Amino acid sequence: MPCHGSNRVTSIALQGVRLKLGTRVILADASLAIGEAEFIGVLGANGAGKTTLMRAILGLLRPERGRIEVLGSPAARGNPAVGYMPQSRAAIGALRLTGWEFVAGVLDGHRLGLPIAGRAGRAEVDRVLDLVGARALARRPLAETSGGERQRLLLAQTLIGRPRLLLLDEPLISLDPHHQASVVALVRALQRELRITVLFSAHELNPLLGALDRVLYLGRGEAALGSVEAVITAPVLSRLYGAEIEVVRLGGRIFVMSGSHDVERDAHQHDQHDTHAHDGHTHDHTHGEHDAGV
Repeated sequence: MPCHGSNRVTSIALQGVRLKLGTRVILADASLAIGEAEFIGVLGANGAGKTTLMRAILGLLRPERGRIEVLGSPAARGNPAVGYMPQSRAAIGALRLTGWEFVAGVLDGHRLGLPIAGRAGRAEVDRVLDLVGARALARRPLAETSGGERQRLLLAQTLIGRPRLLLLDEPLISLDPHHQASVVALVRALQRELRITVLFSAHELNPLLGALDRVLYLGRGEAALGSVEAVITAPVLSRLYGAEIEVVRLGGRIFVMSGSHDVERDAHQHDQHDTHAHDGHTHDHTHGEHDAGV
């Protein structure tokens, strides 16, 4: 299936997809295509369905209707070509592991379906640590690493096994602006170097500006996929939010306003509070059930 009018290979394709979480409709009738080696920012209000969409792409949640294809095949649990960073990860610092041991934790095959053992496994861990610039963290206990350093280790985990698609669920949560910029720059550099497709969900658009190829904005059962200029407009976002939205461009930044409220920043602050209050389990890199957010 070609990607948005070109002959590029399609990494993700949705065809007439109706996707629900309980009684809530996340996508009513969505058809879209994401091309190989695209960097896609996934945005939307709390409850719009960002995590739910990623779980469906992982094969953890089946659509009620329609078809989801990943790298040319139906979405299926345990696809070794897909790397995933789930949203719930606040307890990582409590693990009594070094950085190397933490990254190596996926070598038992929980994510990949087949283990990478022995010398090959050790070489793979070293390779991904080098890719993300985290070799210096290999011997350091996780408890002694910063939030930005842990994000590098988490990203290294997703790269084990040379995936062709990365799904990164809110990797900027709880990071300060400096570390947010570092994570976005690192992911963009890796995406270009490895020519992989990246879906990067976030509550705020501005940290991703300059890195995105396109944006996928979710809301009220709809999905709008396109350039920032085409999607981040008052008519499109008013439809997705179900309220009158004004888009303000100022000083190289974009603000999505409803009255006097910045709706993206308000949602981000609310989500950070929920993450600190409710996230009490460890990071899990298996393709299990993750309900940390939608």
